[in-house]
Amino acid sequence: MRHEDLAQLLLAAVRAQHFEATPDAMQGGAPLAQFPSIDLAVAAFAPGAAPVFANVLFSREQPEGLIADLGPAASVSNIRFVADLQDEQGRSIAWLPGSDWSGLPWTPLTGSGPQRFVAPYPASLLKLMVLVGVARLVDQGRSDWAAVLSFDGSARPLSDWAFDMTAISCNRSTSALIMHLHACGAIRREGSVEVHNELHLLFAELGLSSLRLANTRADGGWGNAAGAGVGHLQMTAWDSLRLLWLLDAQAPPAPWLPAGHAPLLGASHAHVMFCLEQQSLHEVLSSASLLGLPGWVPGLPAQLPQRWQSKAASESESMPAAEVLFAHKTGNTENYTADAGIVRGLAPAKRHYLIALTSNLGSRYAPDPRAATTWKLPALGAAIDSGLRAYLGS
Repeated sequence: MRHEDLAQLLLAAVRAQHFEATPDAMQGGAPLAQFPSIDLAVAAFAPGAAPVFANVLFSREQPEGLIADLGPAASVSNIRFVADLQDEQGRSIAWLPGSDWSGLPWTPLTGSGPQRFVAPYPASLLKLMVLVGVARLVDQGRSDWAAVLSFDGSARPLSDWAFDMTAISCNRSTSALIMHLHACGAIRREGSVEVHNELHLLFAELGLSSLRLANTRADGGWGNAAGAGVGHLQMTAWDSLRLLWLLDAQAPPAPWLPAGHAPLLGASHAHVMFCLEQQSLHEVLSSASLLGLPGWVPGLPAQLPQRWQSKAASESESMPAAEVLFAHKTGNTENYTADAGIVRGLAPAKRHYLIALTSNLGSRYAPDPRAATTWKLPALGAAIDSGLRAYLGS
């Protein structure tokens, strides 16, 4: 398989879902008026072969899909990404029905290519950046997983805050850890201005220029009301995938970094991977935690961690056989859905790949209030996994 082959596989998988027909609750269940924005990246690691990777993007401006030109440096050269927007009321105005993009005050995010792409807010996928930032503090001796952190009336070990932020996507835990990043000096503000951000310095060093955790507050504030949120917290699919590449101990060396580049994490890596592997929210590219909902659609065939299986079993007695482990982080709001992680086959399956998706297909497109998004996204996950199965050794 070549990079071009993988790109065509991804384009075909997205087109087959007919996202343009997705019902939109904001329009009374009628199909959305514009093709949704979908940023999708995959890197496949076949035994004994060079890594194969691709990034494809769809939007109202690119409804047939666009292949990112990643080039020898594995950085996007044909696209200029612009940041998402919120208005004075904190609304995600780019995704409201009838939104006219020609009149919106876009600001650059990264890239200078001829094709524009509005990078959707990553929702709780942003917590992957927070997790890495806290883990780096632990590795540097500036914090400790066992250290007790007090926040909002609770005192818990740092490791527990990190687990809940990742595995159950707890917003309160996220605030506690962002407060900790400020308290340890990793992020610093002078008045209303952020003057120091070690995560941004790290991401620039790693070539991950779209990863932004900007304008958070020392009290742990990170949402729209805190002056951060949409437009300040950003992640493209390709940079999210490359961050995961640096967390994947079984992945080949990152081709965009110099040979012998220092690992992203040290001893803290074990807890980071534990948090990702114990994800409870299999509801976007994988769907095991939604089993039993009306119209359930199987997604990427991931194993639901044992600690969460009793809840799923109460919904249905027929959990499909899992084929892979999916160490991942999801994100979901009314207007946004994201999912990114590391996929490894369960024996005898051997496949190993990374996948990342950001989109504006939030909960307003879900067919059931208990679902996170349209069933078309788990169907997309299943289609991609099926397409990679033969190439990656079942």
